[in-house]
This record gives sequence, structure tokens and C-alpha cells, in this order.
Amino acid sequence: MQIPLSEKLRPSTWDELVGHNSIVQAESQLRRQVDKGRPKSLLLYGPPGTGKTTIAQLYLNSFSCPKVTITPSQATSSDLKQVLDTSRREALFRPTLLWIDEIHRLMRPQQDLLLNGIETGLIVLVGATTENPSFELVPALLSRLEVVTLKPLTHKDLLSLLQRCETKLGMLPLSESGKQLLIESVHGDARRLLNKVEQILDIPNFQEDSLSALLDFRSSAYGEGRYILISALHKSVRGSDVDASLYWLARLLDGGEDPLYLARRIIRMAIEDVGLADPSALNQALSAMKAYEVMGSPEGDLALAQAVVYLALSPKSASTYVGFKEARAMAKRTAQFPPPKEIINAPTRWMKEQGFSEGYVWDHDLDDAFSGQNYFPAELERPSFYHPVERGFERDLKKRLEYFTKLRKIKTSS
Repeated sequence: MQIPLSEKLRPSTWDELVGHNSIVQAESQLRRQVDKGRPKSLLLYGPPGTGKTTIAQLYLNSFSCPKVTITPSQATSSDLKQVLDTSRREALFRPTLLWIDEIHRLMRPQQDLLLNGIETGLIVLVGATTENPSFELVPALLSRLEVVTLKPLTHKDLLSLLQRCETKLGMLPLSESGKQLLIESVHGDARRLLNKVEQILDIPNFQEDSLSALLDFRSSAYGEGRYILISALHKSVRGSDVDASLYWLARLLDGGEDPLYLARRIIRMAIEDVGLADPSALNQALSAMKAYEVMGSPEGDLALAQAVVYLALSPKSASTYVGFKEARAMAKRTAQFPPPKEIINAPTRWMKEQGFSEGYVWDHDLDDAFSGQNYFPAELERPSFYHPVERGFERDLKKRLEYFTKLRKIKTSS
């Protein structure tokens, strides 16, 4: 069986590790745990190809304790219980070091099984994940792990790794500019870099002219999790930064995000952050989604970009969003109160006898088409939810609101 280059060159000592100096250097907290011989439960979190497995192996091999590896995709609850039972027999001497890669794939009940073992010292858990741990791990388990966050390797780190490859394998058939292009294409992922090097070495008489066809410039959008990048897009639009908005949209599309999911998020931005400051924003967002459904990628991507530009440069208002949130909160607290009797239709004689609809004023009968009557439950003091801003179309709505507020006072006081 052919061993991948990434495995052949996997560091066997801390000094061979590329990058993450603040995490793995001799005086770091991680290394101090190793020096003291006191393993602690860790969670290594970061994008693919940043050294999570390597750091885990170096850490685990630093302690003379029994070691067990669990594969989440194959592990059952019975497997975990067996590990805990075995650890219980060994506990008088030393804990069991349990290594779980892709720990986010464990089901919630399986994660719960690990809690008691960690709390009682039966096991020391070392896990790794590319997914946001606050989304994927149960809070009780996450609180018992020291989270070590790994970032994509820097250009300098990857260049150092290439130089190490050449030291062990010989010079690569690449110019300096070719090496720079190779490094840029892997987005901080050491494993992808070594895989590309391996492909280059496997091609007889490789010519640098064919390098571009070999490289994949697809963004590693999900190293940090889709919701983090979507949050970046949403907040850039909200912050009226059109360039940043286009950048994050491009990152998401190039990373493989479903464009129709993005279209739905853009519609939400139009409602939540632009609102009635520009009522056309929602039409722009809906039209962009329809355009994408008709054309698909890549032509439809431009429709999403157009909507993002429009929203980013629109006047912003969260007045509807905030007002409706407050109204819902009050509605939940006061759900026991009925509407005023006068605004409830009385289609039956009994309802008429009970006073329903009595005293209701049809606003269109009045010259100003405004009665000013109360539409809230009688038990409530009139609240105020909607507060339009002095921006865009809401400036006009504010004038209308002030007009009706003033007129209501006049009507109710007369």
C-alpha cells in the first residue's frame, strides 16, 4: 500500500512541526502539560490541513498511558462503554488517553457518555474537529475541554514545508513563481499542499506550463464553518461595506455554498436591516432569487451580487425588526387578554347581546379616515413598538406616525 506523502512527512517531534509557534513552543501551556506529565482533555479546532492530527499524536505520545482510538463514524455507544469499563480497571495506575478525530460526528448520547469518564479522571479526551464546537458539541462536554484553536498555515509556514519536501525528496520542477502559485492555491492547508506536490512528482517530465490545470483555487470556505462566513457577509451588508460584502459573497460561492440558501439569507437582510428605509430592497432580493432560479450558476451568481450591492448601499433601519420583536414578547406575556369588544364582529344575536361590535366606528366614515379608537386589550396601557429612523423612506413614515399619534390624542381627549 502506498503511503501518502503527507503521512511520510508527518513530524515525529515538536521541533519538526511547522507553524503554530504560540501553541506548541517549549514555554506554551500545551508543552508545560507535557513537561509536567499531566495530560489534560483537549479539543483541537481548526480548518483541514492545519496539523490537528499531528499535534494530537505528539501530545498523546508524550505520556506513558494506555491509548485508545475511536472512529466516530464506526463507533457505537457499546464501544464507548467498553472503553470506559476498561479505563475503570486501569484507573488506579493512570488514565486512558482517548483520541477521537472528527469528534463532531459523535451523536449527542455518545458525547454524554464521555462526561463521567472525564469528570472522574478515567479518561483524558483528545478530540479534533473542523466544525464550530459550540454548534456541534454538547455544552457540558465542551466546558470540560481545553479548546486549542488552529488557524490556516501562513504563506511562510507553507514555504518552509515545501523546502523540507525538497530537502528530503529533491528539488521540485517549479520556479519560485510556480511555488508561490502552488502555495496560494491551497489556502493554508498543508495536506493539500503535499498532495499537490505528490501529484507533480508522479507526472513524468512535469512541465510548469501545466501547473494551473493541476491546481484547485476553490476556497476552503468551511474551515471556519459556514455560519461564521455567512455572519461576516450579513454584518458587512449591515455595515454598508459594499466591498467586504462582495468579498464574503464570493468566498461563500467559491466554497460551495448553496446559492439559493444565500438568496434566502439576502432576503432576510433586506427585511431585517434595510426594512422600510428602502421598501425596494426586498423586491431586489426576491428578484435576485428568482433570477438565480431561472439562470443558475454562474450567470445567476451575478444577480445575487447585484442584490448584495444594493442592500449594502441602501439606507438601514431595524425599526420593523426591533418593533416586531418587542410586540411578540408582549404578546406572549399578555395572551390572556381579549381584543376590545367593539372591534370584534358580531355575526350572531348572542354576540350582539353581549356587546360585541357595539360602538365600533368605521374609519372611512370620517373626513380624515381616522377614528383614533383603541385596538389594544383594555387591560393594557398603550405601548409603542415601531420607531422609524430619519433615513430613507422611513423619514416619510415617521412623519405619518407623528401625524396619527397627534391626531389620536386629539380624538381621545375630545
